[in-house]
Amino acid sequence: MVEVLPIETPTLGDRSYLVHDGEAALVIDPQRDIGRVTALAYDAGVRITHVAETHVHNDYVTGGLALARAAGAAYLVNADDPVSFDRTPVSDGDRVEIGGMRVRVLATPGHTFSHLAYVVEAGLGTAGGGATGEGAADGEIAGVFTGGSLLYGSTGRTDLLGPGSTQELSRAQWASARRLARELPDTVQVFPTHGFGSFCSASQSQAASSTIGQEKLVNPVLTLDERAYVTSLLAGLDAWPAYYAHMAPANLAGPGGPDLSPPRPADAAELRHRIEAGEWVVDLRDRIAFAAGHVPGTFSIPMDNRFATYLGWMIPWGTPLTLLGDSPQQVAQAQLDLARIGIDQLAAAATGRPEAWAGERGVASMRLAKFGDLAAAMGAGSGRPVVLDVRRRLEWEESHIAGAVHIPLHELPGRRTEVPPGEVWVHCESGYRSVLAASMLAARGRQVVSINDDFANAAAAGLPLERR
Repeated sequence: MVEVLPIETPTLGDRSYLVHDGEAALVIDPQRDIGRVTALAYDAGVRITHVAETHVHNDYVTGGLALARAAGAAYLVNADDPVSFDRTPVSDGDRVEIGGMRVRVLATPGHTFSHLAYVVEAGLGTAGGGATGEGAADGEIAGVFTGGSLLYGSTGRTDLLGPGSTQELSRAQWASARRLARELPDTVQVFPTHGFGSFCSASQSQAASSTIGQEKLVNPVLTLDERAYVTSLLAGLDAWPAYYAHMAPANLAGPGGPDLSPPRPADAAELRHRIEAGEWVVDLRDRIAFAAGHVPGTFSIPMDNRFATYLGWMIPWGTPLTLLGDSPQQVAQAQLDLARIGIDQLAAAATGRPEAWAGERGVASMRLAKFGDLAAAMGAGSGRPVVLDVRRRLEWEESHIAGAVHIPLHELPGRRTEVPPGEVWVHCESGYRSVLAASMLAARGRQVVSINDDFANAAAAGLPLERR
């Protein structure tokens, strides 16, 4: 019996996998915090003998090399990837024996040129039995691990290597998905790495599992012809996080494990100095707490599953970073999430209450409002408020408030001067991005109101909406 154990990283929208036969284990696309993986292997009573990468990742720093070294395992990486470390090179058609399992390597270019998928088959006479997760009996295919190729109802995006390669990669993605559907039985389980919130996915899915047969029914890459698929794929691609540009070089160089030593504590004087020096001081508390009282000049990026993505997207790479949190545990979790995207060194941290962080200068506050409050302000007859929509392009084109200024959040630092004078009412889809944008504007002296509401409520509040 072969068992597949998923390892979810919801903060980045990815899944890694530990696949074992009761004795030997293969790990696919591990995140950088490898302790989760080794603990899972220990609990299952198996030894990690192989680690495999489906591709050179763009959305996180891999833990593959560090895990392989720690476990004394073979590290399977595409022979065509120009890495600067020793690995076990694999190519299309290779077969790897892992205990009682057989692994077949398939080239599936599209998300990247050198993308691979791994088909894991249960061999004869495997150990184990009594599996509690996904399993396959002797002689059966336990699953295909598709990385950023065939996802649940979607595929990996094809524009991360630049516009010059996007068309070619999009056609390759279509052909790769068709190959998987052609060569594998409909009953084979599909285990993707992306598609659970990662911006590496062309679109997202809520599906818990899928098979080749299910994907043939619902996945555009398998229901549309090549031209229609490429057209729809490219039309649905929007901006991707800026930190992605730093991930592939780090992964090609062979990253080690993260240093999660607690950052040095900072007092009010040091925090003020860092803010005045242009460094980033980020408040991890929820937006309600931030609005009630915060250190002037700090940015609000609440600690949840979106935290690392948006901080990594917005911060100028290499800028010294200090975190402010409710507790040391909150700071430690943020530090771990940031290490997964290669932000290893924190300048400092402080925990407790904003009054202590602000010192004698005191705290600032920010008004939070609903779309109904904006409608009332627009109808008050005292001049139209400045409405700033910081959602991404596709969100704006789907529907937006008539007369609003549109500057996507990731473009705001370079386009602040385009925000008209006056009090600015900032909104996004749910309030998370709006408080970050509002805090950035407030740090530059603007009067702001952050709309803490779902955009779905805008029409009911009487606000006029437009498309495109």
